[in-house]
This record gives sequence, structure tokens and C-alpha cells, in this order.
Amino acid sequence: QVQMVESGGGLVQAGGSLRLACTAAGLTFDAVNMGWFRQVPGKERAGVACMQWGGGSTYYAYSVKDRFTISRDNAKHTLYLQMNSLKPDDTAMYYCAAGVACGGPSNIRGPPDRNYWGQGTQVTVSS
Repeated sequence: QVQMVESGGGLVQAGGSLRLACTAAGLTFDAVNMGWFRQVPGKERAGVACMQWGGGSTYYAYSVKDRFTISRDNAKHTLYLQMNSLKPDDTAMYYCAAGVACGGPSNIRGPPDRNYWGQGTQVTVSS
């Protein structure tokens, strides 16, 4: 059974930083593309960043490029998202996912199977 658990969200002032973590179990972590997504009420979930399996290419949404960094520790089955220079527009529920389509900044797409998504962690950036 696949389990994905995010942590690290919270309330931060604009310009601050947060580091999200996502620990996965029940899958071959080092053999799948991983990604981060975010969603605000009333809008579709959007890809934020992804990393190909084996520590390959990484891609970022244009809105977060040069501020966010995705990384993974395959030994710990953990995916990270370091978020710097946070803006109020970054406020959202953040989700990690496994088995992501990771082909470019505009091609970060999550898996259709809900089992490969975490439950989300809220990030709130105050102005």
C-alpha cells in the first residue's frame, strides 16, 4: 500500500522560507518521478516542481523558478521542496505525488491514481 505524507507547511511572512518534506512508502521511490503541486480553493491543482527518477532533470513552474528548489533523498524515501523568498501568491495547499509526468516547466502533471498523492500541507504567506 502506497503512503505519502507531507510535512513542513505553516505560516510565514513574505520574504521568508519554508522547507516541505514528503516521505513515501510502498513504492520503489528511486525509480519514479516525483513532484510537488499546489492548489488554492476554486482553482485547479497546478504543478510546482518535479524531479525525474535517478536524480535526473528538474523542472519548475515559471512562477517559482529561482525561488524554489526540489530535491530528493532516495535512501530516506523523502522528497523536499525548499521555498525561499515566499510571496502571498504562494499561499496554497501543497501536495507531493509519485509517478509524475516531468517533461518541462509546462509539463508537470500528477498521476490519476489518488493513492500516489499525499494528503497535503498548508502554506500561508502573510504580507
